[in-house]
This record gives sequence, C-alpha cells and structure tokens, in this order.
Amino acid sequence: MSDSSTAPMIAHRSLNFVIFALMTGMFLAALDGTVVSTALPTIVGELHGASHLSWVVVAYLLASTVTTPVWGKLGDQFGRKMNFQASILIFLLGSVLAGQAHSMVMLIVWRGFQGLGGGGLLIGAQAIIGDLVAPKDRGRYAGAFGAVWGGATVLGPLIGGYLTEHVGWRWCFYVNIPVGVVALVVTWIALPHSVNRIKHSIDYAGFVVLVIAASALILFTSLGGSQFAWFSSSSVMLAVVGVAGTVVFLLVERRAAEPIIAPRLFRNKVFSSASAVGFVVGFAMYGGMTFLPLFMQTVKGDSPTISGLRLLPMMAGLFTASIVSGLLLSRGWRYKLFPIFGTLMICLGFILLGTVGMNTSSVLMGIYMTIFGIGIGAVTQILTTAVQNAVEHRDLGAGTAGANFFRSIGGSFGTAVFGAIYANTLPHKIAANLSSVGVHDTHLNPSILTPDAMRHLPAPVLSALLHAIASSIQTIYYWSLPVGILAVILSFTLPEIGLRSHVVSPEDAAVLPDIPG
Repeated sequence: MSDSSTAPMIAHRSLNFVIFALMTGMFLAALDGTVVSTALPTIVGELHGASHLSWVVVAYLLASTVTTPVWGKLGDQFGRKMNFQASILIFLLGSVLAGQAHSMVMLIVWRGFQGLGGGGLLIGAQAIIGDLVAPKDRGRYAGAFGAVWGGATVLGPLIGGYLTEHVGWRWCFYVNIPVGVVALVVTWIALPHSVNRIKHSIDYAGFVVLVIAASALILFTSLGGSQFAWFSSSSVMLAVVGVAGTVVFLLVERRAAEPIIAPRLFRNKVFSSASAVGFVVGFAMYGGMTFLPLFMQTVKGDSPTISGLRLLPMMAGLFTASIVSGLLLSRGWRYKLFPIFGTLMICLGFILLGTVGMNTSSVLMGIYMTIFGIGIGAVTQILTTAVQNAVEHRDLGAGTAGANFFRSIGGSFGTAVFGAIYANTLPHKIAANLSSVGVHDTHLNPSILTPDAMRHLPAPVLSALLHAIASSIQTIYYWSLPVGILAVILSFTLPEIGLRSHVVSPEDAAVLPDIPG
C-alpha cells in the first residue's frame, strides 16, 4: 500500500466543507447532552420528579451509548451519509416530543429517543473522518472536533439556562430544530456518497441483550438506596438481570457472525486500553459536570443563565487543550502523553472542586473549572485517533463506535452512580443541619429544594439546607477522585503506535468534487 496522504484524493476546500458539515452534526448531539442541566431545577419544580432528576441526563447518554456500535455497522453497510442524515431526523423528532412532555416519565422516554439519533451523529462524524483523513493528519481535526464537542458540552448549560429563564425550559429542545435543519442542508450538500459499501449482518440479538444488561445495571446504581433499599427484591432483581445480561451478551457475541463489539477488537491492546481509559474518564467526567449547575443555582443563587456563564472557564480550558493537543499530535508528538497529562489534570480538578463551598469566590471556581476543562480536552478525541490508527479498515466503524461506547457508558454509569450518592447523602445532611438550628421535622418535600421554593424559607432553615447541598456535592467530588486516579493508572497502559501518514484503504475513500469556496 502506498504512503499517500489525503490531499490527492480530496480537494482542500471540499474537505473543509465536509469538516464543517460533520462539526454541525456533532455540535447538535453534544449540545443536547448538557443543555438541560441548568434547566433541571426548573423542570423538577414544574413536573415534580426530583427523585428522577439524573435520569433526564442518563436516558440520553444511555440511548446514545448502546446504539453507537449498531450505527457503526449500519454506516458501513448503507453509507455514512444516509446514516448521518437519518440520525439528524431521529434526533429532531425526539427533540420535538421531549419539548411536548408533561411528566418526568415522558420526558425521560423522549430523551432516550433523542439519544438514538445522538449516538448516530457522534459516531458518524468520527467514522467519516476516519475514512477520509490519514491518522498522521488527523490530529488537528481531532483537536477541532474535540473543541466543538467540548464547547457544545459546556455551552449547553449556558444556552439551556438562557432559554429556561427567558422563554421556558421546553425551548432547550425546540432550539434543536433550526440547528438541525441547517445540519441537514449542509450535510446533504457536503458529504460524499460512499463509493463502496460493505455488506454486514447486523447483530440484533446482541444489541437487545446489551440494552437490557446496561439498562438494568444503570437502574440498579441509580435507584439503589434511594427508590429501593440496596438489598430489596427490586434491587437484587436489577443486579441479577444486569450481571446475567452481561454474561449472555458475551456468549452471544462469541457466536455472532458479526458481533456488535467484535471480540477480536479486545485483542488489540490500543483498543482495549483506550476503551478502559475512556470508560473511567467518562464515568468521572459526566458525574462531575452534572452537579456544577445545580451547585450554582441552589447554593450560589445564580439564575440559569448566570450559572451557564460561570461554566465558560471550563469551556475555555477544554477548547484550548483540544486544539493544542491536536496540533502537537499532527507535528509528531506522542499521543500517549496527552491522556496521561489530561487524567492528571482531571484529578487535580476534582481535588479543587471538592473544596468548593458556599463562600468560595467566583474567581477561584473559574480557575478550578479551567483546570478540569484542560484535563477533559487533552483526553477525549486523542483516544479515538489512537484507536482508528490501530484497527484494520474493516473495523474502522466498529472500533470507533466501540471506543465511544465505553466512554459514553462510563458517563451513563457515572451520572447514575453520583446521582445515587447525592440522593442518599443529601437527606442525612439535611437532617443533621436542620437539627442544629432547632428544626426536627426533616421530612421535607423534594420540591422545596428548587431555587424558587427555597427563596421563601426562613433564613436559618435556608442556610442549613444550602450547607447540606454544598456538602453533598463536595462528597461527589471526593468519590470522583479515586475514579480519576484509576484513569491515570490506566492511561499508562496505552501502547504507542506511530501514526500512519496514509488512509488505511484509499480505494474506499470517496472522491469529493471541488465545492466552490
């Protein structure tokens, strides 16, 4: 195979137009992972579902996660362009339905439906880049994609806060419609049709078992100790279904003609290591980010818009680290350095955020969040580039999807687990704090913990509640730190393989027309 770059195959202006199209779709999907975070206190107050708060986020992450391996195979079989546009349409339909929800249960259901499309958008963008750009040149694109993904992730709370405050929380979903229409038009014009398509046998049995196993385990971690006692029949049943489902999934995958996650991928040390690092980073990252807007709106008393603005330092750190790491990678730096550095910065961020209390200044919080954002930006897209460089071309879609699957499933578990820790910790701290101010009736309605309701409480009671919430969120960051340390350790296991300067299979890459600039 010749050592040819992408330049002879793809006109530069055409490639840039394709990159813009893919970034539009990725922005759409990444934005909705966090756009509701600043709206959650308001949603809980209106729909009365405080006990299901974390599931508004988890449902989206879970659905987008378990479908990524299927989207990877479907993209190989039916063409990436058709799949990418189908993902946008599903995502938009889910957005409309979520905006119409009148109960927490229906909101969670339609958030899950949104996630089906979101999974296709994220994996589709990365797989198309894997088809068209050589790994050696992919660093700068990986950095740009990481910046877009991270920027959308952090801008989501700001946009969600502004919409919630000025036009209503339902517009957190309706805002996707104009952005989605733009994405449809741009991708229709810019994306190439696949020249060759690979016939695949879709492992539907594996997909169904994976959904059951992952859902049961996340429900167990999310509801255990709050909705159900840990050793109640319901909790035990969920745990048994989750573990048994995992075992069945492994057996099904061994027999499947084309498994959802091919066992041969795990014999690739880069894939195995990157997946492990991605799982742990996703676990810590999503679990840690979910509660920052809650802290700012309840403890600091910020409006949804201001709480979103206060997350901008995190976005700045993430954006800078993504761009810089991508540029350094394209200039020959070893990719293994970035996950090690990034996970260390994430751990430092957890340590610092764990010290934040009611009297912490905004400047200090901004510094802490910048450090945390730098850590995230240095890790996420680099792992995908390493996997795409290491797998065979036939496994490009499945490998990319698999790496994203483990990061996203880690995020789903992290959000659920830390949500459960918060739900279990908060009542005890409330009881202790209220007793200290002479209030012994601690059976408070969860709706009283929304920002609007708390403003009308007597000052001593309000102070006790705010200290309880701040302390409970600190507990989450204490628990996040060991997970971050594990990510550091795992990042040292990532093998270093020189990045190729050619696309794996140039004959399969689409030849793009030169689109006028």
